[in-house]
Amino acid sequence: MQYRIIDFHAHAFPENVEEKAVKFLKEYYCLNISRRARIEDLLQSAAQAKVEKLVLLGTATYPGQVRNVNNWIASVTDDRVIGFGTLHPDYPDIDEELDRMEALGLKGIKLHPDFQQFDIDDPRMLPIYEKVGDRFPFLIHMGDENVEYSSPRKLANVLRQFPQLRVVGAHLGGYARWDEVKAYLVGKNLYLDTSSALFRLSPEEAVRLIRAHGVDKVLFGTDYPIASHREELERFLQLELTEEEREKILFKNAYRFLYEKAA
Repeated sequence: MQYRIIDFHAHAFPENVEEKAVKFLKEYYCLNISRRARIEDLLQSAAQAKVEKLVLLGTATYPGQVRNVNNWIASVTDDRVIGFGTLHPDYPDIDEELDRMEALGLKGIKLHPDFQQFDIDDPRMLPIYEKVGDRFPFLIHMGDENVEYSSPRKLANVLRQFPQLRVVGAHLGGYARWDEVKAYLVGKNLYLDTSSALFRLSPEEAVRLIRAHGVDKVLFGTDYPIASHREELERFLQLELTEEEREKILFKNAYRFLYEKAA
């Protein structure tokens, strides 16, 4: 069966930094990443799995990168590529950048607390969550085996304070911290994406977590270039889900989130 697919979690980088960025990912996560991560590589991988649309994510590791990252993401968006830009807690003019992101056509905000080195519930972030409200959704990297910046417990603190936020918790809510996900995030008012989780969880564990949270609030993601689209789709299809559940996670939930602004 050929499914309609939206990849809700993908990365590519400008030509001049792509090699360095992939090298950093390899070393930080101790992964063997054999594929390149230029925009043309990402689109080729998506086409091989017949992915209709993908969400392209950018991260500024320090404040001075924010404008350039957002400019580049916007420059490669089209009818297939949905751009999520970035903010940083120390960026000097959040209001101006939010307006600029909207004018650029960006559709969301990616945060990577581990790489940007701030706690999800850092007091510096609270005025930003207040300003953004439901204007843009956030996709937040969740979970790390070595640092606490992106712990599920800290995201739960934010969701309690800002229930209007539209949030996607990456990596099924917390890479390598799925017991904490179950304790603090499962069933709460946020979406989870499947990226960089299915190779660590057993199929049975992944299905239990997905169903406990609610199939209507789960999105398919590859984390390209960490996985190719064919590879990650194959992992996903090994899960013993119903056809209706697969269709929701692969396409329908993402479409509703992106185009119908449903929480």
